[in-house]
Amino acid sequence: MSDGGGFRPRRFVLGQFATSDALLAATQAMRESGHQKLDTHTPYPVHGLEKALGLGRAKMPTIILLAALTGACVAYAMIWYMNAYDFPINVANRPPHSPPANIPITFELTVLFGGSSAFFALMGLLGLPLPYHPVFEAESFRRASIDGFFLSAEIPSGASPAEVAAAMKQHGSTDVQILEESER
Repeated sequence: MSDGGGFRPRRFVLGQFATSDALLAATQAMRESGHQKLDTHTPYPVHGLEKALGLGRAKMPTIILLAALTGACVAYAMIWYMNAYDFPINVANRPPHSPPANIPITFELTVLFGGSSAFFALMGLLGLPLPYHPVFEAESFRRASIDGFFLSAEIPSGASPAEVAAAMKQHGSTDVQILEESER
């Protein structure tokens, strides 16, 4: 451990489970017993894990909607400013501002802002790119993208990782490892 100002390694308990149902039940039980910093690692989405982890409602739809509406407003305001105010051109006595002519550009900028916000918000909310995490050091974790179901719990400083490991074993973990981060 460090003397107060340097590197303090985080500690994790990593438990492997035989099935997705066992992982779901263990995640729910671990969260109910008071463990807050839990994360699951599965090869495919498992229905109910977000509720078991206590993640709440997704933020992505709201972010994308607000960005898309911003894109539509920016596009329409930009077109109005250029065509009706900044440089109006009288062609065949048409009005300087005609809403139907502005729909294609407004739609395109709506899609651009919505799509761009989806990409950047996802990267930001997930903390990606994540080139290193202490659970990557576990040899068995290589199976997480093939057929392994893992639950990791970050241990707060002062808490005993052995107690968390015993709780994971009690909830059906087939293999439990205590990991300490070697770098950050």
